[in-house]
Amino acid sequence: MGRFALWLAKNADAAIALLLAVVVAAISLGDPGSKVVASATLLVLGLLAAGILRDRARRGPVEEEVRDALGRIAVLPERLDQIARFELLVDRTRQKLDESSAVQILTGSEVAPVLAEARGGTDRWIYKGGTGTYIRAVTLPECVAAARRERRALLFRLEIIDPSDEEVCDVYARFRRSVGETVDGIEPWTLERTRKESYATILAACWHRERFRLLDIDIGLASTMTTFRWDLSSSCVVITREDPNGPALKIDRGKFYYDWCSTELLASLDQARRVPIEQARSAPLSDEPTVEEVRRLFQSLGLPLPRGFTDRDVADITLRALRAVDPYRDPAVG
Repeated sequence: MGRFALWLAKNADAAIALLLAVVVAAISLGDPGSKVVASATLLVLGLLAAGILRDRARRGPVEEEVRDALGRIAVLPERLDQIARFELLVDRTRQKLDESSAVQILTGSEVAPVLAEARGGTDRWIYKGGTGTYIRAVTLPECVAAARRERRALLFRLEIIDPSDEEVCDVYARFRRSVGETVDGIEPWTLERTRKESYATILAACWHRERFRLLDIDIGLASTMTTFRWDLSSSCVVITREDPNGPALKIDRGKFYYDWCSTELLASLDQARRVPIEQARSAPLSDEPTVEEVRRLFQSLGLPLPRGFTDRDVADITLRALRAVDPYRDPAVG
C-alpha cells in the first residue's frame, strides 16, 4: 500500500489525466454527434497519459542502475590508485630486467669476434688501458682501412700509461708478471718492454694520422695504471682484462651503462697528460720510418726517448708500432 501511494504521488498528473480521459470518453461515447471528436481526443490524451506512465515505470530501474554505478564510482579513485601503483611496479620490473640484460658476459673465445663486429662501420673508438698493443695491432689499422674505403671521418681517443713515467711503467710490468707465467721463448714483461710498448702506440698513431687526414686522434698519458681495458665503439663497449683468454663484458649502445662508460672514459682522458700530436707534422715519417725519423718525432712531441735507448731499441719500437702481433692470436703478447 505504501509503495502504491509513493507511485501515485510521483505520477499523480498522468494518472488523473488518464482517469478523466477514460470517464469523459465513456460518457461522451453514449451521445453520438459532435461529441465524437471530443471523445476521440480524450481517448488520445488517455493513451498519451498511459504512455507517460509506462515510460516512467521503465525509467525507474534505469535510475536505480545509474545510482548503483555512481556508488561504484565513489570508490573508483582508490582503485585507480591501486592500478597506478601496479603500473609503477610493472615499469620498475621492466627496468630491472632491461638492466640485467644490459651487460653481456663473454667468454675468452668470444671477445675477438665481438671486437671485430664493433669495428664494423664505427666512426669512433675510445680506449683506456695499458700500453695499447691490440689497438695498434688490429683496431687502429682496421678502422682506418674501413674509413678510407668509405671516405668518412674517424675519431680515436686513446689513454695509455705514460712511457716517460718509470714508476707507473714498473708497476705495470710487475702486475703483468704477477698475473701470468712466463715460459721459454716468450718476452717477459719488464720496465723496458712496457716503455717500448707505449712508445710504439704513440708512433703508430702518428704514422696512421699522417697517412689518413680524416683521422682525428688524441692521446692521453696516464700516471696510474688500470687493470681493465675499455674499448668503446659507436655500437658497444667491451671491457676486458689483461688476460685475452679471460671473460669480458659487453654493453650495447642504448643502455645507460654505455653512456656511463663513455662519460667515464672522456673524463679520465681529460685528466691525463695530453700528447700534442698535431706537432708531429714537423717530423714526417716515411712508410718505413728510420731511426732518425722516430727520434725526431718523439722530440717534437715533447717525449724524447730515454738516453739509454740505442738505435736497436728505436728500431724495436718501430717494429712493435707497425708490425704488432694480435694478442688474441698470441695471448702471451698481451
